[in-house]
Amino acid sequence: MSKKILDIGCGTSKVNGALGIDFNSNTDADIFHDLNVFPYPFDDAVFDEIYIKDTLFLLDNPVKVMEEIHRLLSPKGNVIVLQPYFRSIWNYVDPWAKNFGTVHSFAFYDRDDPICQRYQYSTARFKTIRIVFNEGLKNRFFTKLVMAFANRYPRRYELYLSHIYPLSLITHYLEKA
Repeated sequence: MSKKILDIGCGTSKVNGALGIDFNSNTDADIFHDLNVFPYPFDDAVFDEIYIKDTLFLLDNPVKVMEEIHRLLSPKGNVIVLQPYFRSIWNYVDPWAKNFGTVHSFAFYDRDDPICQRYQYSTARFKTIRIVFNEGLKNRFFTKLVMAFANRYPRRYELYLSHIYPLSLITHYLEKA
């Protein structure tokens, strides 16, 4: 049995084998829907994997989007969120950008994280599997060294080094809890 995959905001580079949803009719989407309007046109718990690449930071309410993703994922389903890193200079080029990714962007959903334990902004729960910087980009030697540190110690990188040597992208790999 093959995985059911959803690509939210697929644009013109839909994930292979995925069902694509986007608001823009000039994309590779299979379904056109305003991603700021809930619920999305799918039944509960139908997807094993959901991608949301370069889209979450453009939407009005990231908490509602993550709650919708939680609704759509099957038990133990995975979500991959790719977004600009908050220190990247490229964040300020896009006039539609509303928020940016940090190491702590999904801490509010991870019951093992002290931030989630303190603030109850949502009932949606995801376990953080891993955080990866600059995934898929061609990087120079020094950037690769910084990435090695950042990918091994993401919170230390953000605290001590990101203001000196900012990376461009951050990817969160999450599992529905």
